Amino acid sequence: MSQNHVEARNPAGARDHVEGRDHFDVIVLGGGTAGERVAADLAQAGRFVALVENRLVGGESPYFACVPSKSLLLSARRGETWELAIARRDEVTGNLDDDRAVARMAEAGVTVLRGWGRVTGPGVLDVDGARFRFTDLVVSTGSEPAVPAVEGLADVPVWTSDEALTVPDLPRRLVVLGGGPVGCEMAQVYAAFGSAVTVVEASGRLLTDEAPFAGEILADALRRRGVDLRLGAEPARAERGPVGLRLWLSDGGVVEADRILVAAGRRPRVEGLGLETLGVAVQSGRPLTVDETCRVRLNGGAGASGASGAARDATAGTAAAEAGAGAAGAGAESEAGDDGAWAQQQAANTGPREATCGEALMPEPGGGVWAAGDVTGVARTTHAARYQARVVVSNVLGKRREADYRAIPRVVYTAPTVYAVGVSPVLAERAGMHLIMAGGDLSATARASVEAEDRGRVELYADAERGLLVGAAAVGAYAEEWMSEIALAIRAETPLSLLTDVVHAFPTFGEAVEAPLRELAGRL
Repeated sequence: MSQNHVEARNPAGARDHVEGRDHFDVIVLGGGTAGERVAADLAQAGRFVALVENRLVGGESPYFACVPSKSLLLSARRGETWELAIARRDEVTGNLDDDRAVARMAEAGVTVLRGWGRVTGPGVLDVDGARFRFTDLVVSTGSEPAVPAVEGLADVPVWTSDEALTVPDLPRRLVVLGGGPVGCEMAQVYAAFGSAVTVVEASGRLLTDEAPFAGEILADALRRRGVDLRLGAEPARAERGPVGLRLWLSDGGVVEADRILVAAGRRPRVEGLGLETLGVAVQSGRPLTVDETCRVRLNGGAGASGASGAARDATAGTAAAEAGAGAAGAGAESEAGDDGAWAQQQAANTGPREATCGEALMPEPGGGVWAAGDVTGVARTTHAARYQARVVVSNVLGKRREADYRAIPRVVYTAPTVYAVGVSPVLAERAGMHLIMAGGDLSATARASVEAEDRGRVELYADAERGLLVGAAAVGAYAEEWMSEIALAIRAETPLSLLTDVVHAFPTFGEAVEAPLRELAGRL
């Protein structure tokens, strides 16, 4: 898109637009998953809304992350050729053209401003030299790949996930730095299409912050594909070789490859936005700290305001744990969420809670500064960004709503799928939380025999003090589908006595949760 200022057509019920307006009720900085949702919903609610985006409207997920990676994984499972897989990937991503997304925004009544947005003072935003005023500001600038400081890495052929999911090249030999969700998915994709893949992961196993069995089963699946796993080793030095490159590891090993794919985490985009002028603490590579309403906190801990610049008292409760955990998670994998920091936050939030999603009117008039999506460092997934967007919309419209992250799923879409929700045993141990575990293998279900799929396991975790489910993990075919009931049970704090009375269809993988649920109920 070449135009700098795309004026929108308002939907029914929204206010009429004024051509060339320079004041908006809400300016959304960043047009990714959260930004799109916030902008469209607020415009349809009658607010004058501008969406500022300097790249593609839609953000990472449809062009550089979730959609292209899942397309390639599907092609790999189907046994398609690389050429067909690339053609299909490019089709589902719209060939990196955001015309449809921009049209959707215009249809919703949103004005799209192309360029880099920077706050220059309370209630004032500069977009490539053009000045606009706002009452509320929503920051949804997302995240970007973090490249580790490895000697010589800048001198050898390197991809981040952005390049790996957009270019047509198929390296003969590929090194993947990082054994988290993105690294594992990319390793399986390239191995399936014939690349000799090596995964380098500094910890002793894959998916470090999830239940150990999940990383073990996935490691076995990758090895079956021919992937070389170098666990417990870090990249030390890289240099060009006679053919391709050489990567020296901390354990003394050497890997030869044609390209390195960096999947070692992501960092929030917070720099160069001018948020400091509003009293927001900004640190390079660190997420914005938000309270339970997704309002950005000031240096002193209160919520940041937009046009007025006045500080507000932050609501008490679980916000401190949420914000602190989010800050600790900077630079982690985003697509399936870095499991560490925000799962720690979940462990801190498993105590009794009052209803948090009611719609009590906000007591404070005027504007504010809000944030949603990866930039908050909380539960960094596309679905979590959508959830935070809904929270922001409610609060901007004056209907108080608090976010609850206890049951945000984390999924790795490999074959088999890895699914986790709530608190993992690893994070519970770090938080000093006593869990009771019960689990079982999927091979015990009739569906496993029908599918000829013997890989898989499910584990359920209950808080020993409260007697409620607080976490779960599963590895197996379609786990992202049949484990959703457990996410609901965790979020709703459903009693185990009720869960054990649920009847599952036969034959399904969902039956696998029945025996663990009965075991937990009998022990608590």
